Amino acid sequence: MNSSNPELGRRVQAGGIATNVHERGSGEPVFLIHGSGPGVTAWANWRLSLPVLAERFRVIAPDMVGFGETERPAGQRYDMAAWVDHALGVMDALDIERTNLVGNSFGGALALALAIRAPQRVKRLALMGSVGVPFPITPGLDAVWGYQPSIETMRGLLDVFAFDRGLVNDELARLRYEASIQPGRQEAFAQMFPAPRQRWVDAMCSAEADIRALPHETLIVHGREDRVIPLATSQRLLELIPRAELHVFGRCGHWTQIEHARRFNELLLNFFGQP
Repeated sequence: MNSSNPELGRRVQAGGIATNVHERGSGEPVFLIHGSGPGVTAWANWRLSLPVLAERFRVIAPDMVGFGETERPAGQRYDMAAWVDHALGVMDALDIERTNLVGNSFGGALALALAIRAPQRVKRLALMGSVGVPFPITPGLDAVWGYQPSIETMRGLLDVFAFDRGLVNDELARLRYEASIQPGRQEAFAQMFPAPRQRWVDAMCSAEADIRALPHETLIVHGREDRVIPLATSQRLLELIPRAELHVFGRCGHWTQIEHARRFNELLLNFFGQP
């Protein structure tokens, strides 16, 4: 971690893309994939989980292509196949043959698609507030993907993300707004999810038969009051994935890993620590 800018990890070449990766700890790998909010980074998503998980595991959290401090190559395609390619490229670059995999929201859809495409590369799977099955787009997600940069708009989005408004203040809104307007970030973000946005929810879905065929033990986590991704998506994943369990946090929005950080981290430690 860069002491002057905690968003900066180290640079690795992953499938030809210069990728910003946070890596801590040693042991069995745990690979964390962030969500798709404006200005999102691996550090912003996972800052409360990285040090805790790193006490027992080798934790890897990249900025996926199009996000954060990772390179945005000219002509880069932003779709699920390209993001799966990039995630596998990060694993290859770090000599990770098989990993425990955690996906948040958009990252959940990506983790699901990766586990389907390369099941031998995944040990256990954890999906948090995950996309990946059909649902009518929520007003919250439409607002997130339709973000036009301003501090006021960012503050409004943070209110949508969090159940606990005590987590949201003007300083956080300013920091996330400034992150969203770093060179190239909003341009890439605007390319990913143009209106009408229901098609991007649909594009992130995996085939039902493929989800039913997943062999992995899967932990599904969701906030009961999530206004971005409905709880029903996780309930549907529970129905489809044979070796799945669902943990629902009450008084929790779309930020389980922040709003209930201690208990979320304990869930992952216990789940990935099984023999």
